[in-house]
Amino acid sequence: MLVRRIARPLLAAPFVYGGISTLRKPQDRVPGARPVVEKIADTADKQLPVQVPKDVQQWVQADAAIKVAAGSLFALNKLPRLTALVLSASVVPTTLAGHRFWEHDDPTERFGQISNFLKNAGLLGGLLLAAVDTEGKPSVGYRARRAARKAADGTEKSFAKAQKRAAKAQKQAEKRIKKARS
Repeated sequence: MLVRRIARPLLAAPFVYGGISTLRKPQDRVPGARPVVEKIADTADKQLPVQVPKDVQQWVQADAAIKVAAGSLFALNKLPRLTALVLSASVVPTTLAGHRFWEHDDPTERFGQISNFLKNAGLLGGLLLAAVDTEGKPSVGYRARRAARKAADGTEKSFAKAQKRAAKAQKQAEKRIKKARS
């Protein structure tokens, strides 16, 4: 559909552009990302058997690379549902790190942060819609339920046929036994 061909690159553009910009100058994003990265790393260290890297710049660069790769694939309509899901997962920590409007007292700064926070929330909504868009084709869940139902119906029919054949064979055996006794 033409709308998807136009909408996907438009939705991917901020991620690709922002990712490239961040890869060029990751140090600009490090201060804002520090509180979120530290919280994620501390939580992960407590729950995972391996130690998670705590280098904030490394996390920022990894997030930027993910955005460029997933955004490019999404814009090119390659694995659109998966890439939309990946982008939506990357938008949450970015928004929490970069647009902490609740920490600003200056009304102008606060308004700018709220605007960007809501813009990212809108992008997240669009990505979630894209992640569930089956392009008019039945979903995997629907196809799995349909296949299971067909298999169950086929099994029931085969079982019924087998019961009829067994009953017929039993009647024939009974007739042969009667005939042999007489």
